[in-house]
Amino acid sequence: MREDNDLSQEKVSKYLMCDQSLYSKYERGEREIPLKLVVDLARFYNVSIDYIVGLTDDPRSLNVKR
Repeated sequence: MREDNDLSQEKVSKYLMCDQSLYSKYERGEREIPLKLVVDLARFYNVSIDYIVGLTDDPRSLNVKR
């Protein structure tokens, strides 16, 4: 989503109030992202948490894909 919105890691990491190198590790799957930051990302991108974690293809959906 970050790249689709033409945003830098630095901009998103500033919003999340974390270091850019730490945010990069979250993106690469080298570190587990805390739930609070997942919630913050959902607010930032105005999408559901389900969408962020891959449970749905619909950014607004609250339905879990089966």
